[in-house]
Amino acid sequence: MSARTAPFLAAYDALLARWPVPAEALIVRTAHGTTRINACGPADGRPLVLLHGGGATSTMWFANAGAWAEAGHRVLAVDLIGDPGRSVHDGAALDGVPGLLGWLDAVLDGLGVPQADFCGHSYGGWIALEYALHAPARVGRLALLDPTQCFAGFRPGYLLRALPLFLPHRTPARAGSYLDWETGSTPRLDPGWRELYALGYADFPASRVVTGPRPSPERLRTLTTPVLTLLAAHSRTHDPHHIARVARRTLPAAEVAVLPGASHHNLPMAAARELNPRLTTFLTPTRHP
Repeated sequence: MSARTAPFLAAYDALLARWPVPAEALIVRTAHGTTRINACGPADGRPLVLLHGGGATSTMWFANAGAWAEAGHRVLAVDLIGDPGRSVHDGAALDGVPGLLGWLDAVLDGLGVPQADFCGHSYGGWIALEYALHAPARVGRLALLDPTQCFAGFRPGYLLRALPLFLPHRTPARAGSYLDWETGSTPRLDPGWRELYALGYADFPASRVVTGPRPSPERLRTLTTPVLTLLAAHSRTHDPHHIARVARRTLPAAEVAVLPGASHHNLPMAAARELNPRLTTFLTPTRHP
């Protein structure tokens, strides 16, 4: 642990300690490095893989993991490799989208999980959707929380506001200001998670983000996995109502809803009271024989 990352890791551990159920730290070694998974819930429960948004870390599920674990799921909250968190990208480069999906294959193999349900937020939603298209037999059900680059692009104004996060000399204040702007019309962000996010962007060494093109409508129509898409009514990242229309048109069998009172970054937290039972119901096996 370096002096630069020590405050970030301390904030990470403090937020993880606030999870309402004990989290077990699992480590999977892959060709790309070590992956940290925060696991909770019954060991024999159906696996639910959680993929966080960029910079958010797996600790962001503090308002959700307990409810899903208590519903009987084996929650597997993954720290994305190369992103701020406790995964360490000290091996081979991911080398684009195939490498990213291959890393996720290796993580599931290392966990001994042949199939799981997936839930991804923001960038994690894009990864989860791409993974379902890449390995449909390994994804039972798919939940997308205000996903980016899945059904439409970003608002230009959002991209301009986010640009400083990727410039040199990043600071916690700059990242915190960005979060406050995006979530300003909704409930206040959890201070502990806000601090962790800001420290991660400013001080944590990260690899280049792996991105790819938005899935074409033709590719999306090949998806047979049941899909739930929940969007944030006050998202500044994109127009949630436009996203909802495109998702319904492209995936007519999917469940799509816009949740009030939440923005893009705080959707899992601010909308937890509605989101948690809705996802639990969607994941109930009897609903999808």
